[in-house]
Amino acid sequence: MTSPVVQVAVAVIINQHKEVLISLRPNAAHQGGLWEFPGGKLEIGESVEDALKRELLEELDICLLESQSFKTITYQYADKMVLLNIHIVSSFSGEPKGVEGQSIKWKSIAQLNPVDFPAANRSVIHSLQLPGKYLITGAFDDQDDFLLRLENSLRSGVKLVQMRCKNISQSSFLELSDQARILCEKYNATLLLNSSPEVFQQTQAHGLHLSSHLLHLLDMRPSSLDKFLSVSCHTAADIKQAKKINADIILLSPVKETTSHPGVKGIGWLAFADFISAIEIPVYALGGMGQEDIPIAVKHGAQGVAAISSFWKEAIKE
Repeated sequence: MTSPVVQVAVAVIINQHKEVLISLRPNAAHQGGLWEFPGGKLEIGESVEDALKRELLEELDICLLESQSFKTITYQYADKMVLLNIHIVSSFSGEPKGVEGQSIKWKSIAQLNPVDFPAANRSVIHSLQLPGKYLITGAFDDQDDFLLRLENSLRSGVKLVQMRCKNISQSSFLELSDQARILCEKYNATLLLNSSPEVFQQTQAHGLHLSSHLLHLLDMRPSSLDKFLSVSCHTAADIKQAKKINADIILLSPVKETTSHPGVKGIGWLAFADFISAIEIPVYALGGMGQEDIPIAVKHGAQGVAAISSFWKEAIKE
């Protein structure tokens, strides 16, 4: 029997300090004891906007002035299916307080931890936290050269790095990944390792990236929920598998023809948008991408763009 779909209006309220307002669910409630973004179920015949206004007034004693649709997420719990209609609230009047006796607090977006929230909120948090630029490391001469290029990238503002080093030994990879992690932490950046789950488990990196080949060898998520899981996808079957293993980030390629794969035609922006239209997971466009493509990618539903040559070259010059 199909579970009924529960429509929910969700408010991500952001202040000028890049903090969001969260509230604690009562222990007796569904998903009790976890933090959540304010909101609630739509009443019969009620629009999402009207539900947001009502819920914010009832829960927090504030009046909604301005909001923008952010994303829609369908999530199947064991006992119910929920459809989350998420809006970013950029303006309101009043001073928030827990009208129903619930604990509330402002928390930095960067410090939000998905394990403290209902599972359906995981991709929302990642979408708020992840940057528009995803750097994949390219060619380098030696370890010193790699670290210099990486630090130049980090100084230029890169916050998400995939370490991709296919032509070095496993021992060298592990040694270099530790140095890369220390550098990334210095600049408050996230380091993902393009490796096997077995190699990744020997490191303290912030996340794992899987090739599309490794993606299909797995039946379940190979890393804990406190680590990012990024995957490469090229087809609808890849995306389906990414969802199955609960990936946090998808790289979808090729969007354009690339210098590394000349003659391989990209899918183009319209097909890209169609591919990801029903994906809640943050998606980065890959293949012929550069800084100038970020707003185009976002317009077509992406989190941003990922690149090897263009971002790595930028880092060398700086």
